[in-house]
Amino acid sequence: MKPWPVLAATVFALFLWQAIVSLTGLPKFILPGPVIVAQAWWDNLAVIAENTLVTAAEVLIGLVIGVALGVLTALHLATSRTARLLVQPILVFTQALPVFALAPILTLWLGFGLWSKIAMAVLIIYFPVTASFFDGLMRTPQGYLDLARTMQATPLRVLWHIRVPAALPSLASGIRLAAVYAPIGAVIGEWVGASRGLGYLMLLANGRAKTDLMFAAMLTLGVFSVLLHLVVRRLTRDLGRHVRS
Repeated sequence: MKPWPVLAATVFALFLWQAIVSLTGLPKFILPGPVIVAQAWWDNLAVIAENTLVTAAEVLIGLVIGVALGVLTALHLATSRTARLLVQPILVFTQALPVFALAPILTLWLGFGLWSKIAMAVLIIYFPVTASFFDGLMRTPQGYLDLARTMQATPLRVLWHIRVPAALPSLASGIRLAAVYAPIGAVIGEWVGASRGLGYLMLLANGRAKTDLMFAAMLTLGVFSVLLHLVVRRLTRDLGRHVRS
């Protein structure tokens, strides 16, 4: 993707934002302009950087754990009919529950530290990764399976050499989706109970009527989420190329 359209859209959005603030005359504690937000970001750079590192740690650890658990669950479901009968309905049922409602419980169980936010990130990305990879494993081209059967390949070899490579594009899609959801889970956890992180900083700024700082923290989170998505997309694309080669 070329950077110029994105840069042009960003500049246009900033001009539109400033125009709305100037034309409506809204006070800065309701809608600060981009210049004021940029000044707040610079004045509080050390605080924003410290809290960004906390949120980034929660997101990245949660992403790794969530993807690993999702992959293992999908492999187990794909290779065991009993697991599909027993576990799959439970997974579907848990998705009917609002994950955000579990944040207070996780904070109660795991405390106000990193792990309750990591758990929220894991929970919110676990099902998309599991569902995507499992769907890919179950959609292996029948011709490949028939060929492996004629060569008397063991189920483990079929899984490792045929089904898993064929399902990697689906897994890549699930991981890219997880990279979008993971920051949401971490920040929701920070809103419920935390003493550090961008979500906590947003609540703190809101409580002190520092809307410019709240916007600065929110935009920092947005930039981090976009960068994470781009990195994950690049890594999964390179993985797909390696598999095809």
